[in-house]
Amino acid sequence: MTAERPAIVDLHQDEVLTGEAVALDVQPLGFFMRALGVVIDMLLGVIGLVLFFALASWLIGMGLLDDAVFPILTIVVLVLVMIVIPTVVETTTRGRSLGRLAVGGRIVRSDGGAAGFRHAFIRALVGVFELWFTVGAVAALVGAFTPRSQRLGDLMAGTYSERTRTPRLPDNRLGVPPQLAEWASVADVARLPERLSRRLAQFAQSAGNMEPHARARVAASLAGEAAAHVSPVPSVDPETFLVAVVAVRRDRELRALQLETARAEALTAPVSPPPRGFPQR
Repeated sequence: MTAERPAIVDLHQDEVLTGEAVALDVQPLGFFMRALGVVIDMLLGVIGLVLFFALASWLIGMGLLDDAVFPILTIVVLVLVMIVIPTVVETTTRGRSLGRLAVGGRIVRSDGGAAGFRHAFIRALVGVFELWFTVGAVAALVGAFTPRSQRLGDLMAGTYSERTRTPRLPDNRLGVPPQLAEWASVADVARLPERLSRRLAQFAQSAGNMEPHARARVAASLAGEAAAHVSPVPSVDPETFLVAVVAVRRDRELRALQLETARAEALTAPVSPPPRGFPQR
């Protein structure tokens, strides 16, 4: 008796495998949206520095601040703005900041888990060089050539910016035809191209408003295209086949979105304090 070979799960670059062996399509934030979020955060830091220098100049002019103390305060404020505040904000908000809230992003680990203090500190420390000293030139150059638009700090910390604004949930009006309920439990529709899937969904939604002959012709044409990507192909009329494919794909995408939403909520949930340990005897 030969031992069975373990199944190999093919994961794409932007997928995360959950404990239930379900691959979630976790989308990274785009390059330009992420750049916009960084610009917003840096502008807030620049505003803070301008206010500090304005206040310090006024205090020096009034004789309330010694000139010898000004360089020390400048270094302290620079460290606060560039390292301490970004680290604290990113750690306490579980990867968020005002800039990322504006563009819909969150910093997570490369495996999709929540980033912690170590990740935030490394990103802020490296950000002093790639964001502040080079005015973002190094971050833009590295992000343009990485698949997830990761900057140098992300590569060193093992993080990336995840898109948190998921698309609207699909319409639930169409269901699997009763005669294909058993087929739906074993059907493989994952290989269906995204563009063709959208065309099938559009046909299923608008078929009732089409002229009968055109409806039958379009259904036969789409069914022929979809049959090459669906297994097994049931022995039903083309329109019933298309409705079943759309419903099965919609239900599975809905389950994936629900799992992704639950994972996102778990990332933002407050961390419970650790147990105090066992009482001494």
